[in-house]
Amino acid sequence: MNKIAISIGDLNGIGIEIALRSHEEITAFCEPIYCIDETLLLEASKLLNIPIPNNMQLAHIGDTFEIMPNQVTSKSGGYSFRSFKKAYDLVSSGGADAICTLPIHKEAWSLAGINYKGHTDALRDFTGEEAIMVLGCEELYVALFSEHIALKDVPSMVTKQNLVEFFTLYYEKMKNEVIGVLGLNPHAGDNGVIGDEEKIIREAIDSINKQLGKEVFIGPLVPDTAFTKNSLRQCNRIIAMYHDQGLAPLKALYFDESINISLSRKIVRTSVDHGTAMDIAYKNANPNRKSYINAIKAAVNALNG
Repeated sequence: MNKIAISIGDLNGIGIEIALRSHEEITAFCEPIYCIDETLLLEASKLLNIPIPNNMQLAHIGDTFEIMPNQVTSKSGGYSFRSFKKAYDLVSSGGADAICTLPIHKEAWSLAGINYKGHTDALRDFTGEEAIMVLGCEELYVALFSEHIALKDVPSMVTKQNLVEFFTLYYEKMKNEVIGVLGLNPHAGDNGVIGDEEKIIREAIDSINKQLGKEVFIGPLVPDTAFTKNSLRQCNRIIAMYHDQGLAPLKALYFDESINISLSRKIVRTSVDHGTAMDIAYKNANPNRKSYINAIKAAVNALNG
């Protein structure tokens, strides 16, 4: 079975409970390796009153701290980053085949002095190559042309070269037959009445389709109608120009089952598509585990073609 390195996420949140409750289920189709020290696993197990499975394989980080349920702290942030780096190192050295990440807290990373805004940012630095953030489920996947940046900075990123490079990597990894590209502006610019970026997007679409020798990418699509039921029947693989343009409708439709995928040429990384849920952490709320299970399955499927 494929070995999946599990980055444990922020231990003050719900990630460790999800991991403990899901262990038996995921071992049916993969060999998980949890990037966590035994001391912290024991502490979390006692706080949750959930026993540790006998066959839980650990990859030690080498440090510890006091778990503080529901709190955003620099120590939990720093540990979650080191857990992710350990998972990456395992895959890089051949000790695991792919990474699945449990939720981090971006403020905790910042408090710990970590300059990355998330896993995909860090992965780009680790691998020295581009990575694309894709979120969703079989019913709808959304790729983000820009991610965790201020909205005012997005238009300057919309260049033909940037778009064609993005489209090329996306198609190489996803191989979808029809891929919709959203316009940046309301009404997809209304032919230049609201904005000019759509002209650049259209040029990039024409260029990539010419390279592929077929009409794969379509658009620019009008953003406020692309997610209607009728539109999604025609095209349910979407590239959004900025974060909330794509993720607001996705999470309204498929929040509980969506996953997060980093498309990279060097490594397979999947993740849950939800946060640390500090408000219910360590309260035995039995959080929804569907996103985590789907993320593990997606990693295994990616490894096996």
